[in-house]
Amino acid sequence: MGLFDLKGKIALVTGASAGLGVQFAKALAGQGADLAIMARRWEKLEEVRKIIEALGARCFAVKCDVLNVDDIKAAIAKIKEHYGRIDILVNNAGVARAMPAESQPDDDWKAVIDTNLNSVYFVARAVGQVMIEQNYGKIINLGSIHSSVAMPNRPLNAYCASKGGVLMLTKALASEWAKYNITVNAIGPAYFPSEMTSAAMSLPAFLDVVKTYCPMGRPGREGELDGALIYFASDASSYTTGQLLSIDGGWTAI
Repeated sequence: MGLFDLKGKIALVTGASAGLGVQFAKALAGQGADLAIMARRWEKLEEVRKIIEALGARCFAVKCDVLNVDDIKAAIAKIKEHYGRIDILVNNAGVARAMPAESQPDDDWKAVIDTNLNSVYFVARAVGQVMIEQNYGKIINLGSIHSSVAMPNRPLNAYCASKGGVLMLTKALASEWAKYNITVNAIGPAYFPSEMTSAAMSLPAFLDVVKTYCPMGRPGREGELDGALIYFASDASSYTTGQLLSIDGGWTAI
């Protein structure tokens, strides 16, 4: 078995109905993993299931609202019943709202924190219970460059707070669960094409900001997160835990 081989592993991806979630599911399947995919939009989830199965992997789709703790518990129970184990979790579900702090509605703040931080904890907790039983697990949380830096001229206070929280949650869970042979790490993307970023990335002013603050001068491209994902999902990272790996064209280096 190769260092990055995932044959025989069961990988769960949340927010897998579109965008980066689909890319992550395809990358994991490409390394031999079988998939469980979760999201609210059942029709899109079914489309993704067919894509993954066409790659030769098994794929089990479960409708789940990650804002509902009972939904999460039920979904994880179904996946465990179906496959018998969960080896890899990609905690990918997320949203973004750009709103000045002085005028941001309370509900907007709460929606971002609930989706980007609280759900990451609740899904990790439910999957962690399975991983503790099997004494093995690889958890990959979706952080961001905004886990550590803000953005000029784009008020992302709730998003930055949530992704900063993901970084510290990653470190806390890594410290707590290392004794169970569970690694917990995070990927910190800059801006990549997805449903969530499409509106911002279509603006010339936004691309000017990218050119100014990203040494490579461009957004990320499809597939450029796959290497970090597979590293954290595989036994290549057996002695790596509690880390955020920024995939950002150098954005956080300056």
